[in-house]
Amino acid sequence: MAATTPSTVYAHITKDPEVCGGKACIDGTRIRVMDIVALEREGYVPEKMLNVFAVALSLGQVYGALAYYYDHKDEIEASFAEQEQGETESERKRAEFLKHHSKR
Repeated sequence: MAATTPSTVYAHITKDPEVCGGKACIDGTRIRVMDIVALEREGYVPEKMLNVFAVALSLGQVYGALAYYYDHKDEIEASFAEQEQGETESERKRAEFLKHHSKR
């Protein structure tokens, strides 16, 4: 059986089906490009993003994630939409569960 290796798709960015479901991540981490984009949307500058994660990142990795986003916006925006849909479905199921169990 041949070992699979993550595919480097962009400087500092890899996509590996066994890491974060194949989403674009910073190389050697489980930090997704969309995690960096989410911080940017919250007003973080790249230098401040370095302090958010327990994993040591380089400024090049952060900028690589942002560059990947701007070159692959449709892909990353689809990931945000998928995540939002999953959260909405989880909330719906939770509300249904609580409604069902509160009648007991």
